[in-house]
Amino acid sequence: MPASRVLYFGCRFFAYFYFEEDKHGFELHELAECSRQFYLGTTAFGSFGGNRDSADTSFEDVAGFQASQALKLIFKAQNAGSGDIDSFKALCTALSATVGTGNIVGVATAIAAGGPGAIFWMWMAAFFGMATKYAEGLLAVKYREVDSKGEIAGGPMFYIKNGMGEKYKWLGTLFALFGVLVAYFGIGTFAQVNSIVEITQMTVGVSPTWTAIILTILVAAITLGGLQSIANAASKIVPAMAVIYFVSTVGVLAYFANQIPMAIETIISNAFTGTAAAGGFAGAGVMLAMRSGIARGVFSNESGLGSAPIVAAAAKTKWPAEQGLISMTGTFIDTIIICTLTGLTIVVSGEWLKGLNGAALTNAAFQDVFPAVGGYMLMVGLVLFAFTTILGWNYYGERCMIYLCGTKGILPYRIIFIALVASGAFLKLEAIWVLADIVNGLMAIPNLIALLALSGVVVRETEKYFDHLKTGKDYEEYEDLDPSLASAKAQPEVEE
Repeated sequence: MPASRVLYFGCRFFAYFYFEEDKHGFELHELAECSRQFYLGTTAFGSFGGNRDSADTSFEDVAGFQASQALKLIFKAQNAGSGDIDSFKALCTALSATVGTGNIVGVATAIAAGGPGAIFWMWMAAFFGMATKYAEGLLAVKYREVDSKGEIAGGPMFYIKNGMGEKYKWLGTLFALFGVLVAYFGIGTFAQVNSIVEITQMTVGVSPTWTAIILTILVAAITLGGLQSIANAASKIVPAMAVIYFVSTVGVLAYFANQIPMAIETIISNAFTGTAAAGGFAGAGVMLAMRSGIARGVFSNESGLGSAPIVAAAAKTKWPAEQGLISMTGTFIDTIIICTLTGLTIVVSGEWLKGLNGAALTNAAFQDVFPAVGGYMLMVGLVLFAFTTILGWNYYGERCMIYLCGTKGILPYRIIFIALVASGAFLKLEAIWVLADIVNGLMAIPNLIALLALSGVVVRETEKYFDHLKTGKDYEEYEDLDPSLASAKAQPEVEE
């Protein structure tokens, strides 16, 4: 399939869900074909399928990817290469940015808009997203640099410049610009701050002003210390918050255990039939469920946005594919585990039928089971999720700003970021989600173009790594099979 056609389908796919463009004539079967062809056109099929032609690769082939290997690497990565932080801290920092408001408020918003079927489309977004996240992490390590301060610099802007060539540097600049906008106005500030304000006000009656002041001080204290400070905080907070939220949601599901099979059936059936109006729920068609689920799923796991590779590049590894596998687990943990727990909790409780939305919907589900402490349990989980997302996105935006303006842009960026954190407490939820979806979509497009263009690199690096696992050969023993590099090496050296 021509790359232009793949790119067309991919961009149209994202445009539909982010901007709601071209709804007329964009039927369900066409959308399904769009997603299929886009996925076939990305690097993952070639990566996991080896040298097989992508046309012969099926969804069943992808289901057999090296998931177990990826999960093992979280704790057993070699950490033998150059980098600023170990692979576990890199994953925790990436998770700190992805596991946030989207996992609680975003899931609730998707269900309130599109019904339980939206959860199924979140799973689909994660299925596709694991593959793209793998490619992103791999390319980030492959094409990273060392900046003027001696720190690792990487991400889509660098694999666009170093992988696609200097003539495409403008595309990397465009990505960096959009990345700063997402950090300022999208995932990084407003959505997280607003959720913290809402849950603390609803649960313990703290005024938005005091929440904004406390949050701003904490964010400033950690982010001004740079990556090491953020990574150290994330490696401690992320595992703790994941355990706390897991125990809380499992408690709710255990209470409604007899409702779980019916809830799963409802999720799957409503994904393809829509949800009829009932109680306070206004009803939703298939297309609304699909858009709500995928948009909120991408917002949550950030696969394809190009954010996670910015920190993945800093991992201490010499194997690009190794970090790709580790990065891929972030999408699994974020969406397949945490978003599913939130979604099932809301559906089994029946609270989604009462016309609630956002944090109030998830809070109602918790209080059904834990009337006295349910609100506090959710508050702790949401505050930790949202706070760490702010920290992670501060780093992402900072690296994008350095790419645009150099190190002189760090201090102005941090000051503006902290000011936006303080102001985010006073914005409306609906406007925040619309703004976040727009800037997310803009950020994704340059990254998706790069993934398509560098698909061959992903295949070659994947082959190197899995051959290494069999033979034990060191990375330096492999020749780079990039045809352009190979031809350059073949030229005779000029004697001085």
